[in-house]
Amino acid sequence: MNLVIDRGNSSTKIAVFDQRRLVYQAVLDVCEPSALTSVIATYSVQQIIYSSVVTTEPFLSDFLTNNAVRFIDLTNSTPVPIKIIYETPLTLGRDRIAALVAAWSLQPHKAALVIDMGTCITYDFLTADGVFVGGNIAPGLAMRLKAMHAFTGKLPEIEVAEPTAYLGTSTHQAILGGAYWGVLHEIEGVIGQLKLKYDEFSVFLTGGTTIYFEKQIKNCIFAEPNLVLIGLNEILIYNDIH
Repeated sequence: MNLVIDRGNSSTKIAVFDQRRLVYQAVLDVCEPSALTSVIATYSVQQIIYSSVVTTEPFLSDFLTNNAVRFIDLTNSTPVPIKIIYETPLTLGRDRIAALVAAWSLQPHKAALVIDMGTCITYDFLTADGVFVGGNIAPGLAMRLKAMHAFTGKLPEIEVAEPTAYLGTSTHQAILGGAYWGVLHEIEGVIGQLKLKYDEFSVFLTGGTTIYFEKQIKNCIFAEPNLVLIGLNEILIYNDIH
C-alpha cells in the first residue's frame, strides 16, 4: 500500500492507494505522527511520499522514514516521468509537479493544460512529449473577493459562491460577479490563447473552487479533485519501478 501526503498551509490531504486504486483519503488539520500511525498500521503501508509547502520538521521526516520501506520527500530533484524545463525549479510548487504527473498518467502522450483552482489559480502546460513548458499564477476566487474588501474603504467581504446572473443588481452581487466572471473569462482566455499554438490538448481542473466553474467551461475538461494525490502516487510508483 502507498500513503501519499499533500501538506498545505492550513491542512493536509492524505490518501492510501493499492497500486493505482484509491482506498482511503482524509483531510487532517495537523500533520503529526499521531494522526498517521493508525492509517499506516490499518493499511499496512509500505511506501510513503510526502509533499509540503512548508518546511518539514525533522521529527516528522524521521517518523515517515522509519515507518516505510521507501520514503520520498518530494523535491525538485526527485525523478518524475515528465521533463521540467522551468527556469527556477527550486521555486516550482510541488503540487504543480504532482498535478502535471497525474495528467500525464491519465492521458499519456497527450498535451494537457492543468488548472488548479486553490488560493491561487495555477495554469500549467504539458506538451504531448511530456515536457512542462511553463505556466502562470493568478489570484484565486476567494483571494479576489478578499482583496476588493481589503484594498477599498467600503466594499464588503463576500463569501465564495456562484452568481445568479451575469450583471449584479446589488453591490454584493456586483462584487461576486466581478470576481467570478473574471475568473471564468480568464480560464477561457488562457485556453483560447493556447489553442492558437497547440492543435489539441486536454484540460484538467482541480482544486477547491472547481465545483463553481466546471459546468461553465465550454471546452472539453476533466474535473478531478484528487489530481495532486494521484500525481504523488504516480511519482511513488515511478521511483519504485526505476
